[in-house]
Amino acid sequence: MKTRSVLSAGIGGIILLSVLGFFFNSSEESHDNKIRIAYFPNIGHAIPIVGIEKGFFETSMGNTTKIETRVFDSGPQAIESLFANSVDLAYVGPGPAINGFLNSENNNVKILAGAASGGASFIVHPESEINIASDFAGKKIAAPQIGNTQDVSLRHYLSENGLKTADKGGSVVVYNIPNPDIYTLFVKGDIDGAWIAEPWATILVTELDGKRLFHEEELWPNQEFASVLLIANADYVKKNPDVISNFLSSHYETVTWINQNPVDTRILFNNFLNSHLGQSLSDDVVDIALSNLVITGDPLHDSIHSFAEKADTLGYLGRNGYDLSGIFYYFDTNSIEGENNS
Repeated sequence: MKTRSVLSAGIGGIILLSVLGFFFNSSEESHDNKIRIAYFPNIGHAIPIVGIEKGFFETSMGNTTKIETRVFDSGPQAIESLFANSVDLAYVGPGPAINGFLNSENNNVKILAGAASGGASFIVHPESEINIASDFAGKKIAAPQIGNTQDVSLRHYLSENGLKTADKGGSVVVYNIPNPDIYTLFVKGDIDGAWIAEPWATILVTELDGKRLFHEEELWPNQEFASVLLIANADYVKKNPDVISNFLSSHYETVTWINQNPVDTRILFNNFLNSHLGQSLSDDVVDIALSNLVITGDPLHDSIHSFAEKADTLGYLGRNGYDLSGIFYYFDTNSIEGENNS
């Protein structure tokens, strides 16, 4: 199964259509009575995928609000679309969520809920001898784009273990490249390992004989950290409290259904890949990848603040410090009450 090439081509096609859709929708259509949701074709984004495929979101919206979806392959793309008012809600990692909040006008990007905890691993190439942290010295390691969740985690891990990246005068070479390209370099043996999210981590193990050195959650307190979050354009939330209340109800309903129905979740996820990318993953890959995640509506507040500290130490949050006050938008099950400054 040529997973990498098929997924890469499929994602590229979706993104092209999405970009064209943004142009026409933003220039020609009002988005009244409409909610536009962005997410990735990854198992960590099971909530929006299942919520759409199973019809939970549509049912909660009723006949008055149309749901439109956009599929991306990176957090920065989703954040840019929020900035451009091309989407209203997005499922992204903590890195893009924090940067979106700090860089948006009037801190207009807010976290509404959690979507997943964990689901990232460090995978060692079968021909590379990496068994402990000190073995990273002199190695070539891949992670997705600079500043994304896995990149921050990798660079923090190196720093915590007294290692420097090549761009900082050290010996560890870090390649920041998309997940499909990580797959390609892994096939060629051009990298020694990758800090990568599911299902790609499991694909590297099951298809390419990679060794899972550790799950990232093993490095976090209580072995949990927010890996996918639901964020929103706060102006949209304030203008559409009933829509958001209904959407969040279906979001939490989907969390419960996924946790009670892992096999059906796998089937729905693979049906989604088939319909959108023209190719599915093996049952084993999806089952393992899903088991390496905790699908949860809890945004795990402490992990967001901890992640921001790591990103700031790496110089990713600017030179003047940062303030996450107001990043969480408070949601009451009865109404949208306002903003939580925690």
